[in-house]
Amino acid sequence: MEKGYLCLVLHAHLPFVRHPEHEHFLEEKWLFEAITETYIPLLKVFEKLAEDGVRYRVTMSLTPPLLSMLNDQLLQDRYLKHLDKLIELAAKEIERTRWLPEFNRMAHYYYDMFTFSRWYFAEKCQKNLVAPFRRLQDEGYLELITCGATHGYLPLMLHREAVRAQIHYAVEYHTRCFGRPPRGIWLPECGYNPGDDEILRDYGIRYFFTDAHGILHASPRPKYGNFAPVYCPSGVAAFGRDLESSKQVWSANEGYPGDFDYREFYRDIGYDLEYEYIRPYIDPSGLRINTGIKYYRITGRTHDKQPYNPDWAREKAAIHAGNFMFNREKQVEYLASILDRKPIIVSPYDAELFGHWWFEGPQWLDFLIRKIYYDQQTIKLVTPSDYLGLYPRNQVSTPSLSSWGYKGYNEVWLEGSNDWIYRHLHQGAKRMVELANTFPEATGLLRRALNQAARELLLAQSSDWAFIMKTGTVVPYAVRRTQDHIGRLIGLYEQIMGNRINEKWLQELEAKDNIFPDLDYRIYSSAENVKRKFEDLALAL
Repeated sequence: MEKGYLCLVLHAHLPFVRHPEHEHFLEEKWLFEAITETYIPLLKVFEKLAEDGVRYRVTMSLTPPLLSMLNDQLLQDRYLKHLDKLIELAAKEIERTRWLPEFNRMAHYYYDMFTFSRWYFAEKCQKNLVAPFRRLQDEGYLELITCGATHGYLPLMLHREAVRAQIHYAVEYHTRCFGRPPRGIWLPECGYNPGDDEILRDYGIRYFFTDAHGILHASPRPKYGNFAPVYCPSGVAAFGRDLESSKQVWSANEGYPGDFDYREFYRDIGYDLEYEYIRPYIDPSGLRINTGIKYYRITGRTHDKQPYNPDWAREKAAIHAGNFMFNREKQVEYLASILDRKPIIVSPYDAELFGHWWFEGPQWLDFLIRKIYYDQQTIKLVTPSDYLGLYPRNQVSTPSLSSWGYKGYNEVWLEGSNDWIYRHLHQGAKRMVELANTFPEATGLLRRALNQAARELLLAQSSDWAFIMKTGTVVPYAVRRTQDHIGRLIGLYEQIMGNRINEKWLQELEAKDNIFPDLDYRIYSSAENVKRKFEDLALAL
C-alpha cells in the first residue's frame, strides 16, 4: 500500500493570438511552436504509456484561449504551412551538415520530428488536437480542468460580474470541448481572491490550486500545511503547491532543465546561419527568429557551446526522473510518519516547459511515470478529485489572497509597467454591465454587437498582456492588444447606446476576434439574471 500521493499538474496555456488580416503574423508562431514541441510530444508520451499498460493519473488544464486556437480552422491550416516550411528546412540541413557528423544526426532527428508532427496532426488527428486529450480523459488517464475564459487575472477585477463571466465561459466552453464539466480549475496565475471560490462553487467547481503561501497563510492555520487540501467556507477545496518538488524543476540554478547536457534553447540556426540561407525560413520582414532547430547543449555558463548529444541528454533525463522519484519517496515517508493521513504532494508546472523550454521534459515525464508505476510502492499518482474521494473530510480554512510569480502577491500584474491598464479594464467591465442591464433580451444586430463587446472585454482582460509588459519581451504587441480591445469595446458601446451600429465594422470584429462563438452577453447582467442563466446552464449540463 502506498504511503502518500503525488499530483502532477500541467497548465497548458497561450494567449488568444489570431490575425486573419495578415498572411503572416509573428506571434501566431507561439502556438505553432507549442504544438510541435510540447503538445504533440506530451500526447505521444501519454498515449504510449497507455498503450504499454501503465496506469497513471495526471491533471492537466487546457485553457479556453488555447482550446479556441486549437479548434480554429485558419490557425490549423497555417500550422500545416508552418510545418511544411520546417520540413523543407530540415531536409536542407541534412544536406548542409552531411560532412558534420556532430550536427547531421540532429538534422535527421528534426526532420523526423517535423514529419511525425505533420502526420500526427493532419492524418491521425485530422487537425483536431482536442480529440486525443478528450480520449485520454475518457479512458481515465488525464483529469482535464479549466481556467479563466481568457486567463483574466481575477484578484484585480473590481466587478464581480466580470469574475463570474470569466468562470462562466470557461466552464461552458470546456464542457463543449470535452463532453463533461470540469471538476477543477487552474486560477489564472494562481491568483486567488477570498470570495471568488463562491463563484466557483456556483459552477460546480470542486477544487482549485494556490501557491504555497496561499495555504500556509490561510485562516485558521491549516493543520497539514500544503500536504492536504483545505475547504473554503464555500465548500470548494484548495490545494497548495509543494515548494520542494517545484524547485527541483523550476529553479534556473538548481532545477533539472539547467543541466549542461541538455539542449541549449538560445542557440538556434535562425540566428546562427548565414542570412541569405536562412531568410526563407524566418519572418517575412527579415527579422531573425527561432526555427526550432538547435544543435548545441547548455555546456556551462559560457558562450562556447558544445554540440548536443541526445544520448547523454536521454541518460540525464532518466537520472533526473529517478532522483525526483527518490526525493518524493523520502518526502512522503517522512510526512506519513508524522501525519494521521496519507499526504498529497502537488507539483504544478507550465506545460510549455516540457519540450519547448526544456527539450527533454517529455522524456523526463515518461521516465518518471514509468518509474513510479514499476519501481516503487511508496507513492502513487493521483488527481485532486481522486484525493478528495479518498479524504472527503478536510479542514475548513480560508486561503490568503495570493498569486505565484515575483513576491507572490499580484506584483507581476500590477506595477509600474502595466498599472495603467486597470482603470480601462474596470471602466470596460462597468460599461459591459450597463449594456447587459440596459438590453436584457436583445436580438438580431443588437445582440451580435453586445456579444462582440463582451468578447472584446474578455480579450482585453487576458493576464498575458500585463505579464509581457512586466517581463519586457514583446511589449509593443501587448500594449497594442490591450488598446485595441478596449478601443473596440468603447466603439461598440457608443454605437449601441447611440442606436447606430456599423454592421460592416461589426463583421470585421467578429471575423478577427472570434473566440467563443456561442457567447451570450447576458452573463454580465444583474445578479437575478445571472442566477437564472446559471440554472439554465446547470439544466443543459
